[in-house]
Amino acid sequence: MKKGFYTIMSAQFVSSLADNAVLVAAIELLKTSGAPAWQVPALGSMFALFYVVLAPFLGAFADAVPKGKVMFLANAIKVVGCLMMLFGTHPLMSYAIIGLGAAAYSPAKYGILTELLPNSQLVKANGWVEGLTILSIIFGVVFGGQLVGKTVSTYLLGFDLPVFDTGIDTAPEAAISVIVFFYAIAALFNLRIPRTEAPLQPLPYSLTTLVREFSSCNARLWSDKLGQISLATTTLFWGVLGNVRIIVFAWAAAALGYSTTQASTLVGVVAIGTAAGAVYASLRMKLDQATSVIPLGIAMGVLLIGLNFITNVYWAAPFFIFLGAIGGYLVVPMNALLQHRGHNLMGAGRSIAVQNFNEQACILAMGAFYAGMTKWGLSAFVAITIFGLTIAVTMTVIRQWHLSNCVKHKDEVEHLLALARSDTH
Repeated sequence: MKKGFYTIMSAQFVSSLADNAVLVAAIELLKTSGAPAWQVPALGSMFALFYVVLAPFLGAFADAVPKGKVMFLANAIKVVGCLMMLFGTHPLMSYAIIGLGAAAYSPAKYGILTELLPNSQLVKANGWVEGLTILSIIFGVVFGGQLVGKTVSTYLLGFDLPVFDTGIDTAPEAAISVIVFFYAIAALFNLRIPRTEAPLQPLPYSLTTLVREFSSCNARLWSDKLGQISLATTTLFWGVLGNVRIIVFAWAAAALGYSTTQASTLVGVVAIGTAAGAVYASLRMKLDQATSVIPLGIAMGVLLIGLNFITNVYWAAPFFIFLGAIGGYLVVPMNALLQHRGHNLMGAGRSIAVQNFNEQACILAMGAFYAGMTKWGLSAFVAITIFGLTIAVTMTVIRQWHLSNCVKHKDEVEHLLALARSDTH
């Protein structure tokens, strides 16, 4: 890997760790403040909000400014969101601002890989990114769970600064004050990211132009015979995963009687399996073989429904590891294929913004639906069944879509696969 890759990975790990820790803190803050139950699943939608609303601007911005600088500014926005939550702004609003930082960060994070590395290293690089992201989820949710737990929070709240009254009086507030420092560390890593030789693309001054360009990029990727399949798969995967992380907290409370701190360890267990699957895929899979993993998506949906029949942690832990491993093995080659097609069709930042728009729109829609189900009194078990069926049915449709492309557009598909094959050598 080229110089600077590991700096990018370090920044990604620390920033993502803080993202996941602050989610746990926000969940506990809502619970302890007596907020309505539907506001907890609404966190996922609020985080995705700016990914969707600002998608036309963020991709173009990532291509117009050095990506290391974009990542630094994004982490600064996340710090602002944490401080808002810390000093009284509603957690849903504050978490939306943190989501704004994440939305700005993502096109730069993935886009710089296509600028820094050759196509032959994209699958391996994605294995690193997804593996470290999953590890950051493991450590982030467990870390966040421990920060809001009685032992650590009591210790943190025992600190008193002379003269200055911080106003930090609860476990979630103490947790958020620690998480701010992790975003600051990530920002320091961002300052060390080297400038690539890729030319910057001017940012259009007209909002209408930005929206028109983004719509054109979105249409181009959806019309590509490999891009559409990889985009549909990753959109579904991340749309469901973004909400399952929150559902696990509700399921653990209902099925196992777990607290937020205890449930956070189960989210970490899912991530362990996903990391293992991601790493294995990065070592074994080639870019032109990515579509062969589609049947795993169907299996993942069916398995998720099986969670409803688990009543103790001794079955839950290996189940979550296996489920995560299937997901990790599925998403890495698909993500790499999507980046490959996007980079060939448009700028790196714009292609990632299109990907983010679709994935986060799915998270937003499914999160709003889950919040609605919670408000209507439906249980976590019903939500899990609906999400599992959604994955299995949609992945079956995607599989038939790809098979149809291979028949009706055989020459085009073979040409694109040959291009992917040549770019890996």
